Order: sequence, then structure tokens, then C-alpha cells
Amino acid sequence: MRLVLVVAAALIDADGRVLLAQRPKGKPLEGLWEFPGGKMGAGELPEEALIRELGEELGIVVKAACLAPLTFASHAYDDFHLLMPLYICRRWEGFVQPLDGQALKWVRPKDLRRYPMPPADAPLIPHLEDLLG
Repeated sequence: MRLVLVVAAALIDADGRVLLAQRPKGKPLEGLWEFPGGKMGAGELPEEALIRELGEELGIVVKAACLAPLTFASHAYDDFHLLMPLYICRRWEGFVQPLDGQALKWVRPKDLRRYPMPPADAPLIPHLEDLLG
């Protein structure tokens, strides 16, 4: 089975809310809510990929020192296996904008379960609830 490496960030604002992005129409799992991020490129380190993806998707600048690994997801989809580290990020430069045409929402940790998520993202919620209580 093919292994797909993806990185994701739980961006946390000053009020302790977490940013969710809705997968746009036409993409696999469209309409589901997820933590921003994306696939790692060949030879790319996880932090480099996440910094690049957050810039492309949200228009923000993140420094590697501001990314703290929290946990990871390992999930078998029908045609590939996804491995996804989740980083916490509380500091960035610029304003979060939906550059991919995706809907964005700042969500309190206790409300994260109200948003339908891909199977790989949902198990990450308890880790955020524990961290942000």
C-alpha cells in the first residue's frame, strides 16, 4: 500500500481557538473540515512543507521555531496509508486568508467535534482538548 506523508497545523489564536479549513468542492473529501496543511514534497522536511503549505493556503509566514509537534495520525484509506504529524502553532506573521477558496473557521476546542472531519483528522481532537482544556 502506498504511503502518503502529509503535515498539518493546529493554528491557535490568542483566544485559544483552533483554525479549521473546509475542503473545497472538487477535492477528495470535499466539504469536510480539517487542520490546514498538505503533502510533503520530495526531499522536504515536515516543517519546511508545513511552512510552505501555510503560506500557499493561508498567506501567513511561520517560522520553524514556532512549530511544536503535538501528535500524529496514521490512517489506512482504501488506496493509500496516510501518515500525518500535527504541529501546534501560536505565532505567525500576517493575517489568515482563504487563498485556496476554502472556508475557514476559528473553533473552540470543545466544539471541534461538531465539524465533520476526514477519518485521519478526527482522532487528533482529544489531543487538542487536553492541551487547550
